[in-house]
Amino acid sequence: QKRLVESGGGLVQPGGSLRLSCLVSGSIFSVFSGYNMAWYRQHPGNEREMVAQITTGRTTTYADSVKGRFTISRDNSKKKIFLQMNDLKPEDTAIYYCNNLQDPLPWGQGTQVTVSS
Repeated sequence: QKRLVESGGGLVQPGGSLRLSCLVSGSIFSVFSGYNMAWYRQHPGNEREMVAQITTGRTTTYADSVKGRFTISRDNSKKKIFLQMNDLKPEDTAIYYCNNLQDPLPWGQGTQVTVSS
């Protein structure tokens, strides 16, 4: 049974950095490497929004709000994707989730990112 496990969130001051990880547990290399994956975030009371995506060929796309500050990457051997977040702003505070674009899995628990002084 494939499951999404996000980690790496925390409390950070404005201007700080965090690196989020997402493991697709229960997957195998050959299956995971065929997934286009994405990071999403959800602010309290709002809809979940996509912030970054990475294709099987490692082409990346970003929401305008994070472009130039966030970097998505993947390690197929570990069945993981990552989100390096730099120059964090209070408006980046949210719960961050990952998922597969072609065949979404049940959502994981997410990881809380709080940017505050």
